[in-house]
Amino acid sequence: MFINNFDPVAIQVLSLEIRWYSLAYIVGILLGWYLAKKIFVDNSIKDKFDDYITYVIIGLILGGRFGYILFYNFDYYLNNFFDIFKIWQGGMSFHGGVIGIIISSVLFSKKNNDNAFKYLDIISIVSPIGIFFGRVANFINSELYGKETSVPWAVQFIQVDSLYRHPSQLYEAILEGVCLFLIMIFFWNKNEFKTPGKLSALFLMFYSFFRFIIEYFRIPDDQLGYLILNLTMGQLISFIFFIIGLSIYYLKYDIEKKS
Repeated sequence: MFINNFDPVAIQVLSLEIRWYSLAYIVGILLGWYLAKKIFVDNSIKDKFDDYITYVIIGLILGGRFGYILFYNFDYYLNNFFDIFKIWQGGMSFHGGVIGIIISSVLFSKKNNDNAFKYLDIISIVSPIGIFFGRVANFINSELYGKETSVPWAVQFIQVDSLYRHPSQLYEAILEGVCLFLIMIFFWNKNEFKTPGKLSALFLMFYSFFRFIIEYFRIPDDQLGYLILNLTMGQLISFIFFIIGLSIYYLKYDIEKKS
């Protein structure tokens, strides 16, 4: 068993604090950006990709923040409006970030007369890199922790309590990060998945499946608890995203078949 007593602040210079979570965002974006341009970006959009990443970052931050507000803590922010802008205090939603990236990708592709799925497919391949670093940062921060357990790899989060818990953040880092990245690479190498949109659909389906399962090991948000059918908000949204991914996949499959 392991004791987690990490300091969430990675670097401190006088009163300036740089937290592990911020570094995770930066490293995930930079590494994903580098690999995308080096390996995955088609020559037809390579010259536009740097500009596109600016849209992605804006969509990720705005979508992640407003997704958290709407899905997870609406009542609080309704009564504390100015806290919406205090991003440094935490509160980001992955699903909201995905919605933000989709919207920003559609806007960018319309501006450049491109197919939005050509961009989204690339982001789908490299996103697990960012997810991995983000979940490791969650572990360091002692947040999004798991339920009490006696498994040999249980973790005691000193900043939370004295109980030993599932390191659900690391489960997510492995499944939604490492495993999902390898899955996306596998399908990217298949010719039948070159149709724009198929990789995006697979990303939504696999991520949603992994997230749905891991939520059973994770403590639900205090302000929400368990909802319909004793499911968490994360599971309900993941189910919706899975259906959307499945629908996109079969829509693309039908278009391919007819052509």
